[in-house]
Amino acid sequence: MKLTANGRRWVGFPLSLFVILTACQGGPTSTRDNTSATSARDFSADRLAVLTQVVQADIDAKRIPGAVILIASNGRVVFEKALGRQEPQTGTLMSPNAIFRIRSMTKPIVSVGAMMLVEDGKLLLSDLVSQHLPELKDLKVEDHTIGSDGKKTSKLVPAKQEMTVHDLLRHTSGLSGNISGEITSNDDLLKKLAKLSLVFHPGTAWDYGASIDVLGALIERISGKALDDYLRARILKPLKMEDSGFWVEPAKYGRMAEPFEIDPDTNVPTRFPSLRTRPTFLDASGGMVSTARDYLRFAQLLLNGGQLDGVRILSPKTVELMTSDHVNGLPGVNPFVPSGYGFGLGFAVRKSIGGCAFPGSLGDYTWVGVGGTIFWVDPHERMIAIFMMQAPGQLNRYIRLSRDMVYSASL
Repeated sequence: MKLTANGRRWVGFPLSLFVILTACQGGPTSTRDNTSATSARDFSADRLAVLTQVVQADIDAKRIPGAVILIASNGRVVFEKALGRQEPQTGTLMSPNAIFRIRSMTKPIVSVGAMMLVEDGKLLLSDLVSQHLPELKDLKVEDHTIGSDGKKTSKLVPAKQEMTVHDLLRHTSGLSGNISGEITSNDDLLKKLAKLSLVFHPGTAWDYGASIDVLGALIERISGKALDDYLRARILKPLKMEDSGFWVEPAKYGRMAEPFEIDPDTNVPTRFPSLRTRPTFLDASGGMVSTARDYLRFAQLLLNGGQLDGVRILSPKTVELMTSDHVNGLPGVNPFVPSGYGFGLGFAVRKSIGGCAFPGSLGDYTWVGVGGTIFWVDPHERMIAIFMMQAPGQLNRYIRLSRDMVYSASL
């Protein structure tokens, strides 16, 4: 990978050198995987400068507090930029190792944790969830019918089939996300869900509900460990994701990125969890924090087919399975799954070039966090892009804008 501007070229620097240059800030170790090295495109330094200018303009207009942008290709960081304010109330400048609430970008990490149990032989995708979590056996489905008078009536009917682990991972379980009241633990979550009805028969539609919350409870039940301990031992520690987890240690409080108190686009207060102490409920759907550099290591693991720096987390075939479409056109609408994408086991997966309003490649996979974080992996281009901010009102725009700007710089 090279950066190109005005006839000059810069070779993208390998992360082994990058860690030396950024050691004082806790930079990552190399993501290089020599077994999967391929040629990669050049990048235009001029076009990347335009990306910087566009984001800086939003910062200057006080639409977003700040952002960290990180692009890697073929195992090399080719662009990293920290812009704006990390803490808008105090004016602290954004740092490349700022810690963000990644919200639903927690889901891919938890999904990898579940697939490790599949590879351990402790879980099958075809297993009924109730085999492991009997609290969720015999859930009913709320069936709606419209009578000849046009009035809608509802009744509870037995599910045509029970939800499977596969349904949890691909969001076809029928579980609703509308759980009232504070949740204190995964056991408490299961008790609350056991009292609710399903919104559709499992396997018949796609809906962004409580599926990954239940997957977190399933991991705890099978592993016998708290979710944070399990993920730390199996994923975060082996990958040296030292700034990722479900809360922030006191020594790192000063690195937390914060939002505006009032979102400038939605004009509503931004109520983000503090996460300065270990939460009682470890939210598998959206409870983690991370940095752009840490998440790069996770994304590079996937791009490398399940290994990084000699550490294997998953097999290549398992990664291939996870990053393939599993919904096959099932009905379901979500603003974060654009046209042209299906859904795999933890990620939205691109199925076509046409029909989508931003560029990409067949088979690229992506997800976002509602607080304002975005990542995607493009295996065809051997590229990873990560965009992190704490600005929920601007997320939908940046999902598309970040793609347009990054691919416009790819030569």
